[in-house]
Amino acid sequence: MAARSAPSCHLRLEWVYGYRGHQCRNNLYYTAAKEIVYFVAGVGVVYSPREHRQKFYRGHSDDIISLALHPERVLVATGQVGKEPYICVWDSYTVQTVSVLKDVHTHGVACLAFDLDGQRLVSVGLDSKNAVCIWDWKRGKLLSMAPGHTDRIFDVSWDLYQPNRLVSCGVKHIKFWSFCGNALTPKRGVFGKTGDLQTILCLACARDEVTYSGALSGDIYVWKGINLIRTIQGAHTAGIFSMNASEEGFATGGRDGCVRLWDLTFKPITVIDLRETDQGYKGLSVRSVCWRSDHILVGTQDSEIFEIVVHERNKPFLIMQGHCEGELWALAIHPTKPLAVTGSDDRSVRLWSLVDHALIARCNMEEPIRCAAVNVDGIHLALGMKDGSFTVLRVRDMTEVVHVKDRKEAIHELKYSPDGTHLAVGCNDGSVDIYGVAQRYKKVGECVGSLSFITHLDWSSDSRYLQTNDGAGRRLFYRMPGGREVTNKEEIKGVHWASWTCVSGLEVNGIRPKYSDINDINSVDGNYIGQVLVTADDYGIVKLFRYPCLRKGAKFKKYIGHSAHVTNVRWSHDYQWVISIGGADHSVFQWKFIPERKLKDALHIAPQESLVDSNSDESDSDLSDVPELDSEIEQETQLTYRRQVYKEDLPQLKEQYKEKQKTDTSKRRERAPENSIRLHFVHGYRGYDCRSNLFYTQIGEIVYHVAAVGVIYNRQQNTQRFYLGHDDDILCLAVHPVKDYVATGQVGRDPSIHIWDTETIKPLSVLKGCHQCGVCAVDFSADGKRLASVGIDDGHTVVLWDWKRGEKLSATRGSKDKIFVVKMNPCVPDKLITAGIKHMKFWRRAGGGLIGRKGYVGTLGKNDTMMCAVYGWTEEMAFSGTSTGDVCIWRDIFLVKTVKAHDGPVFSMHALEKGFVTGGKDGIVALWDDSFERCLKTYAIKRAALAPGSKGLLLEDNPSIRAIALGHGHILVGTKNGEILEVDKSGPITLLVQGHMEGEVWGLATHPYLPICATVSDDKTLRIWDLSPSHCMLAVRKLKKGGRCCCFSPDGRALAVGLSDGSFLLTNADTLEDLVSFHHRRDVISDIRFSPGSGKYLAVASHDGFTDIYHVASSKRVGVCKGAASPITHIDWDARGKLLQVNTGAKEQLFFEAPRGKRQAVPGAEVEKISWASWTGVLGLCCEGIWPVIGEVTDVTACCLTNDKMVLATGDDLGFVKLFRYPAKGKCGKFKRYMAHSVHVTNVRWTYDDSMLVTLGGADMSLMVWTNEVEGCREKGPWDSEESDAESEEDGGYDSDVMRESEVSYTIRAFSTNIRPMFGTKPHLQQKEPSVDERQGVVRGSRPPVSRAPPQPEKLQTNNVGKKKRPIEDLVLELVFGYRGRDCRNNVHYLNDGDDIIYHTASIGILHNVATGAQSFYQEHNDDILCLTVNQHPKFVNIVATGQVGDAADMSATAPSIHIWDAVNKQTLSVLRCYHSKGVCSVSFSATGKLLLSVGLDPEHTVTIWRWQEGAKIASKAGHNQRIFVAEFRPDSDSQFVSVGVKHVKFWTLAGRALLSKKGLLSTLGDARMQTMLAVAFGAVPSAEMCVCGKSTCCVESWPGHTPGLCSPCTPLCETDLS
Repeated sequence: MAARSAPSCHLRLEWVYGYRGHQCRNNLYYTAAKEIVYFVAGVGVVYSPREHRQKFYRGHSDDIISLALHPERVLVATGQVGKEPYICVWDSYTVQTVSVLKDVHTHGVACLAFDLDGQRLVSVGLDSKNAVCIWDWKRGKLLSMAPGHTDRIFDVSWDLYQPNRLVSCGVKHIKFWSFCGNALTPKRGVFGKTGDLQTILCLACARDEVTYSGALSGDIYVWKGINLIRTIQGAHTAGIFSMNASEEGFATGGRDGCVRLWDLTFKPITVIDLRETDQGYKGLSVRSVCWRSDHILVGTQDSEIFEIVVHERNKPFLIMQGHCEGELWALAIHPTKPLAVTGSDDRSVRLWSLVDHALIARCNMEEPIRCAAVNVDGIHLALGMKDGSFTVLRVRDMTEVVHVKDRKEAIHELKYSPDGTHLAVGCNDGSVDIYGVAQRYKKVGECVGSLSFITHLDWSSDSRYLQTNDGAGRRLFYRMPGGREVTNKEEIKGVHWASWTCVSGLEVNGIRPKYSDINDINSVDGNYIGQVLVTADDYGIVKLFRYPCLRKGAKFKKYIGHSAHVTNVRWSHDYQWVISIGGADHSVFQWKFIPERKLKDALHIAPQESLVDSNSDESDSDLSDVPELDSEIEQETQLTYRRQVYKEDLPQLKEQYKEKQKTDTSKRRERAPENSIRLHFVHGYRGYDCRSNLFYTQIGEIVYHVAAVGVIYNRQQNTQRFYLGHDDDILCLAVHPVKDYVATGQVGRDPSIHIWDTETIKPLSVLKGCHQCGVCAVDFSADGKRLASVGIDDGHTVVLWDWKRGEKLSATRGSKDKIFVVKMNPCVPDKLITAGIKHMKFWRRAGGGLIGRKGYVGTLGKNDTMMCAVYGWTEEMAFSGTSTGDVCIWRDIFLVKTVKAHDGPVFSMHALEKGFVTGGKDGIVALWDDSFERCLKTYAIKRAALAPGSKGLLLEDNPSIRAIALGHGHILVGTKNGEILEVDKSGPITLLVQGHMEGEVWGLATHPYLPICATVSDDKTLRIWDLSPSHCMLAVRKLKKGGRCCCFSPDGRALAVGLSDGSFLLTNADTLEDLVSFHHRRDVISDIRFSPGSGKYLAVASHDGFTDIYHVASSKRVGVCKGAASPITHIDWDARGKLLQVNTGAKEQLFFEAPRGKRQAVPGAEVEKISWASWTGVLGLCCEGIWPVIGEVTDVTACCLTNDKMVLATGDDLGFVKLFRYPAKGKCGKFKRYMAHSVHVTNVRWTYDDSMLVTLGGADMSLMVWTNEVEGCREKGPWDSEESDAESEEDGGYDSDVMRESEVSYTIRAFSTNIRPMFGTKPHLQQKEPSVDERQGVVRGSRPPVSRAPPQPEKLQTNNVGKKKRPIEDLVLELVFGYRGRDCRNNVHYLNDGDDIIYHTASIGILHNVATGAQSFYQEHNDDILCLTVNQHPKFVNIVATGQVGDAADMSATAPSIHIWDAVNKQTLSVLRCYHSKGVCSVSFSATGKLLLSVGLDPEHTVTIWRWQEGAKIASKAGHNQRIFVAEFRPDSDSQFVSVGVKHVKFWTLAGRALLSKKGLLSTLGDARMQTMLAVAFGAVPSAEMCVCGKSTCCVESWPGHTPGLCSPCTPLCETDLS
């Protein structure tokens, strides 16, 4: 039987035996409901002593090692270990996740603590720096992070009486932390002479800055502030592991087994010695205590939980027991009773009642136990030991029957025969010994076939055969009882096995994944009656398979809870339960088996089973045994959007090539051309791999995307507007529910999502940093405040954003297979669904994480691939379209109904107020009622239904529908073929937009005297496009093969088309009918050209390296151009039609004489003198400058010269269209650059009158029309070009002071003695030399303040010893001389209407009163202050920000920081620790005063925006590769600012959490050069339209407008530089 589906039965966790006492502390508490919360393995347990019932939290994926209880005692926080550990905050009533905190710690989370009001949570990591983090746990947001200590931290606590103070302790340290802004600042506790410096294990905070801590010695240390004031010696006789503060006082527990109670002033109340009680034992060690009123909970090292009632303190009640440290391997089930036996390396064997959930017997052995077995009558219990012996006990009273030691290595497996006469004992030396039970366990046989250790044994039902598995994966058979090996397979064929616990064998083949032979399965057990198999593996997972399980990669259900390897698993005697044991977690799990039932019975099970995506998950196995995917979907899932070079890589690549460029560019480069181009119209729509990406705006325009362009199309005027903020393919689009905002997600190494306004076409927010490769789906919430996105990384990450703030709210791994759609719940913004390959998942937000539950299909269907999904108009109803044409109707997570909707996949679905509309591969649009019971109307997309006003021609009937939108009385339809159609509800269909279908587009030709062009593509179509205002496709013809090039004849009547099979056609340009065709080549025809004038000859170039010349009139080949070493890429005729220029892929420039094709040698200097009919070649001296700095990485694929021979347009592999002056001599010419295509631009052509440039995108299949705008008459706008790649190599001015300042190093810290070693004698111990005056005895006036008198003789000095010393007084700073002006600017300000001035020097901020000369100081900085600014907003009077030097970038106390403080009272309002390594050189407040801008001295001169009151970093980006001197917010803006520095001015916009920048341009100033800018100021508010920058060469330059415009001429100031 092939296990094509997972079994229908379930396991439900019923009980967990054990408690994690080892290596943990303070992990046991009473909740508000008087339940007990603790953890074991990877499970949080809530135990009710009254009902003797457990609830389980299973949101973790590995061992839980820390726990904290919220002050209200309902919520619990737990932290785990792992490569990427996370913290879960969960509800102890519902055991549901409330919040997930992740992506910060590594290795594990050692400690947790809530603050007094429960709003914040502190966590300590297990990383090398033991990082301390503070979280706003409800939002899942990290508030602050700092290195904790170089050694392990054991406990952390908030000071419950001071809101921003924390204490942590650990190996030989205690630290007192203050939290301000985003900065955690520690001060080490001073032990002084009051106590020894030792390891502190636990702590508790009290009033008045008093802290109590428990030490390794057993003493309690009492701290006041950071000083140790007294010790309570001998509080315990050994280390104090736990300290708990309650309303009554404090409870402490230690290694000595005692619990001590103390009052609120830490005076002793009582001692409870657990070792002396009835349940006590020698070596009992307390790890956790919790004191609530008259009850005390105690957790021990050996996994026990005691409950003590204070007035009966000598009678502790043992409420939980488990195995102690050491691995747990042995598990056996009683054959007739609900009992289980476990044995462990802790040398104990324990008997558990599965009904009472209790330990009923325990026996300690002399050796670690590795396996166990109970005989058939339940009387004898055999235990296999680690030393090679085995012991048999009576189950009744645990007394020994016999002890046998025949082996030296561990006994790993033993089993009684079904008839009870023999015991088989498997040893690690590879042997199996057979013992006779009746003969007092005398050895009667031996099996010696295995070469490796024995892992599993099974007897046959008749007790005549034994099968074994060994460590080498071999399965062997033996005759019993002698032990002779059976090699004849026929003999074994009919054998029925009494049990199946072997991991190898035909019946259990399917438990391993396909193509895997890894032996990671530790145990299996077969349930013959239920036809189900349970397995345990190394990954902590218990799985259910169908039995028998024959084919590899069988489907299963999985259950998590154990943290690491599950060592053994067994069914109970009556198959009611499954018992599993964890090796390292020492826990015993009891699972209730719920057999297969009807859906209505299972409904109450499924939600619990799929909680937190942990248990009852789908199989991980491959999908090869599911029905074939639809061809379109399969094709789409194979698409990869990875690029060899991303546009994000360009700055880094340029830096790498810069040194080389400096040596290469000796010539002065030509300026960029004065002409510019503006995107006018785009033909195309991305439908082949996208869906639901087409919408109406509120004013009736249509918004969609193609290539890297968001398009807003006005269907009445047939015009387009463009959002050009993306730099690679847009893959998804969503519209805001309330406003005309659009979200678009793109491809990229760090792909971005842009939210932009369709009216202003400006970005509102840019979201980055959470996805890889690309973003394939986005959706707004119903209120428009949130956005969900899905990535195309391997885990298909799902992210929930607060898009206005640019904040990631939550993120999680979505699925290993592709997700096609994400939809947010219209009623609950915290809920969403994702759908994709075999995937329908329902998510809810929990803090920083998302909790997912798979859709429960039950018996109504199978797990189909979902192509689209929508919510209904109630919270719990959802609808999805499948790849088989069905619509699935879901309530909550349950599939309740399926409806057949289309033939083939349902690609798009749209919810209406009353009903739905769907579209499928069958080309049908269907309208449905609100319950999908009735199809109200269908529309077929056919050519016959096209309305007269259509802008083009429909290529085929019933095209696959990819997008549907309703609005303004119409249905908008997007097809896979790149068409956008508008369906009137009465029937007529209007074609609005169309482009080429899937396949690269290469061929482009413009008409010699009409505004039309022709394109030919790999989609096997030839198309004619109108470039005039009608912007439509005039004609189309299907070809037998794809085409790569085309060309109009000089008279415009004929059109030549080169095809990819080596043939070419001559067609009538009007009708596109064939005139003649030739097939002389086998490879692609790459370029085709008519000779100028009458078009007498036709040159045809192919990829096999030949160019054929045909006589057009006679239709004969008259010449062949040979000699090209690689495929030919471009050909051009000279004006006379006598010479042919050829470019090849190997970058050869060849010349041939026409018509015979004789090769000619033309010197490079002569090429420019020849008059060429066209210039489309990319090689030669005339266009040397078109190759970029990184020319080895990217190719220039296309080129075209205007008819006036002035401007050269190029297209390259990165999707850039560039304009150069012609000729472009010298390397790396200056240019204007335009971005709209996503990847390689395959062709560019100017129209006959140079009024338009037409460009083709290869893979983006778009045809773009740009208008040519001459300098002086063009309108300004966001489409203006970017400047050249290379920095201006001609220096624009030099000044020694500026150069020195830009190269200052601030890395040496003034106060760090370890950085500056000291030599010689300290000053106060030096004997001073008498001065000349003193030697001569000259006294001049009175003695100066510092005495220069010689020191007194030593004998007089010694006489002072007996005198009473004066107490040392603190020094108070009174006056500071100096001001830091040498390397700072804008750092002196008036305050208080000019009464005071504020400035800085050294590490001090100074407020200087002008009238009195009095000074007051801000002294919280610990290194040089480099910048200062004053908040100008009236709400923030006298608020100052200062930034300092630092030598680290790890958020430690030595990291650079910004202090925001009140200049009057010197109170610190916020401290911002930043990742600006080296220091902060500029700060500026925004217009509202709420934001702060900072610039770093790091190599990238990072620019960062802060919300300073919260200490939150909003956005950060590399500023420039050279020093930035000043950055200032515009005085009327919170989102726009300008930075200036070494040879640059940058204009910045804050969009969400992204910083967008544009460089200031100097292009209109003739020969102007960019110079070093030292200062910046703005025009008068409210306009602030003018930005004025001071240069290093004594003049200012002004930029008008908010967008980076063209610089006005500079105005000289004076003879010194402006700084």
